[in-house]
Formats: sequence, C-alpha cells, structure tokens
Amino acid sequence: MVVQTPSPAAYKISGRGASQIAASIEAGIARGRLAPGQALPPIRDLAAELSVNPNTVSAAYRLLRDRGAVETAGRRGTRVRAQPATAPRNLSFQIPPGAKDLVTGDPDHRLLPELIFPSSVSQRLYKDESILPELLETARARLGADHVPTDDVLLTFGAGDAVDRALSAHLRPGDSVAVEDPGWGTVYRLLPAMNLTAVPVPIDAEGMTPEGLAAALKRGVRAVIITSRAQNPTGAAVSAARAKTLRKVLSGHREVLLIEDDHGADLTRHHGLHTLADSTEHWAHIRSLSKAYGPDLRCAVVAADGTTGGRMAGRLRLGAGWVSHLIQAQVQRLWTDEAVEAQIIEAAGVYKERRDTLVAALAARGIEAFGTSGINVWIPVPEEAIVVSGLLAAGWAVAPGIWFRVDSPPGIRITIAYLDLADVEPLADAVAAVLSGTGPAGSV
Repeated sequence: MVVQTPSPAAYKISGRGASQIAASIEAGIARGRLAPGQALPPIRDLAAELSVNPNTVSAAYRLLRDRGAVETAGRRGTRVRAQPATAPRNLSFQIPPGAKDLVTGDPDHRLLPELIFPSSVSQRLYKDESILPELLETARARLGADHVPTDDVLLTFGAGDAVDRALSAHLRPGDSVAVEDPGWGTVYRLLPAMNLTAVPVPIDAEGMTPEGLAAALKRGVRAVIITSRAQNPTGAAVSAARAKTLRKVLSGHREVLLIEDDHGADLTRHHGLHTLADSTEHWAHIRSLSKAYGPDLRCAVVAADGTTGGRMAGRLRLGAGWVSHLIQAQVQRLWTDEAVEAQIIEAAGVYKERRDTLVAALAARGIEAFGTSGINVWIPVPEEAIVVSGLLAAGWAVAPGIWFRVDSPPGIRITIAYLDLADVEPLADAVAAVLSGTGPAGSV
C-alpha cells in the first residue's frame, strides 16, 4: 500500500507475513520515507491492499509497537513514533546551514580532555578480570565519597546500556516503569522496545515530585528511574530535602527496582549528590562519563545491590563479555590525573556560567526558564511547533519538548553546551520576540 509522506515520493508498504510487513515499515522509517508522526494505513485497508488477513497486519503493527517504532494514538490510529527506535537519532529535525545548533545534547568538544592511548599496552585476555583492579578501587572511592554503597560494582557501555540491563534483570514484558516527565527521550524509546509501559511522573526543580511518585507506586509500577542531577531536559537536581521525602515514599515499596541516573556527576559538583541508592531492596546507581569526558568512551560505572549487580554482570558476560580494558585504562587515567581534574572543574564552571547567564537573560525579559544543573535549559511555551519554527527562522535550532514529555505541558529544550556568552542576549531576544508574537513565526 502507498503511504503519502511529506517527501515527493510516496512509500509503498509490502510483505505477506507480519514480520515482512513490519520490516517494510521499519525500512521506510529508517530511510526517512515514513516521517515521525506519520499515520500508517488502517489495518483493514492495508490488509486489503496486500491481500492478507487483517490479523496479519495487526500482528505486524504489534511487532512495531514492541520495538518502539510506532504507537497507537486512539482514534488517530497507528503512527510512527516522534522518535522511533528504528530511525536515526533526531531524524525528524534537520538543522539548516547557518543555524546555531542548540538541539544536540553533546558536550562542548572544546572542553573535553584528550584521550591518550599508549603505543604499548597489554590487552586483556579471556581469563582476566572484567574490571581493572585499580579502576575498581578508584570507582569505589569516588562513589563511596558520595555515600553510594559499593559492595557490587560493574561497568556497562554507557548510561542507556546500564538502564537497559538493570530493567532486564528484574522486569518482564508488560510491567510498568515510573519515569520523569519531561524526561530523557532515550528512556521513552527504550521502554516500548522492551514491551514495558512508561508511567510519567511530574518533576520540578528538585526532581521527581513525591506526590507523583506515590501515585505511580500506587498504580503498581515495578521500577522507578530517577535522575540525581543535570536532569535531561530540565536541569533539575534532587535536593537533600527532596531525597529524604522520596526515600520515605519508597520505604513502603521495598520490592520496587530503583534506578538512579547520575550521568552529570562530574559536571555538577556544585550540586552535591543526595543518593537514593539502597532505598529499596533492588537498586542500581549509574555514573556515566559521557558528558564530562566524552560520549565515545562508552563507559558507565554501576553500583548495585548484590542480586541486581550479579544479574547485570552475568548477562554482560554472556553477550559483549566486558568493557574493553583499553577504555578502562583511559577512565582510570582521566579519574586520577590532576591536570584532567582541573580541566573538568573548569568545564563545569563554563557550563554553569552559560546556563545561568541564559536563565537570567530570559528572566529579565519575563520568561520563565529552568536550568538548575547540567547542560540544558527548559522553557515552558504555549505552542512548541510555532516557537521552534520561529527560532529556527531566526537562526536558532532548539529541541521541541514533545521529544521528552508525555503528560507534562509544552516546552522547548535549549542545550547550552555550545552557547557562547556572546550568543545569550541575541538568543534571549529571539525567544522573547517569538513568544510575544513579533517573531518570524507570528503569534503564539
């Protein structure tokens, strides 16, 4: 069946079996021929076109939902997800030449430490320990200083991989997970791909709200994912008072898996960690190195309870086996080199200045913005599409809030990693102009 798309050429879905039909649709998404938000044909229409049973098309759509590629939108039918798991990252947003990229969540490469690989280095053999003893000691010291229990420590390939493995260690298809709303888009794409249901929980500047968490727990969620600081996209950071209250809420649900994401640890030292680790029987505290030291390291340190850590490490051994010792040696050097430490402290200060300056500039124009920590600023807006297109016309590319939210009100995310201080005033003027209806996109 031919599906009309925004591109000049329509896309033809093909296949006889459910897996073939699903593969055809996935190919269309991956090639950009089926755009995010694009409606798929009604089940009976596509079945008639392909001369197959409607149950076959229904099974194909179900496969795609389980893989995080499409979603069912009630009377609107089945549509390609806003950020489908089978599509390239941010497929739905093309940044034109000349526009300032404030969309991508990358750290400023100018602030990343240099990776140095010695010409002669011993490679790990199959019989060797999975974690370098010196790195394990360093990791335990760093996490322990933040009062995170470190009896069981393992390494994963970044924060997303750690979340995936922790959920897989305890949950089954059909289980529900409490997640921040707005929250990390990767989690919203991961859960449907694992056949898990996201239960959105409101957040404020201090993190997940206790009332929202209590309501989600009452609904029977099996896991909770909370960002400690540098929350994406709002920059929220869990305060000491909030952590105490959240611990109290969780104390009545010890069976729930708690996943604590502290990916921004090294860049948010002005916001101390108020850990929730060990609030429940099963938990995992994740500390990624991507934002401070570079995404290409693909490494996160995970502290967990014995059962969770053992299951995660065991599954890792059956698959990838271990995180490369070449990478581990880099992490050890980066975490123990005084010159690198000074560079990271300086980078954290630069990000803080950029973020605080933008929030202040927006406030001076009567615009509410959130950005307590990390490299993102969240601005509530009445109409995302109008604001995003208006700013793009003015030369500023920002991320629409729909990538990060479910039930929370509209907003936009501005990543300040590459926002030079000289850009702040012009950007704030552009935001004010669009919101007032005098910008290129007209009234909101």
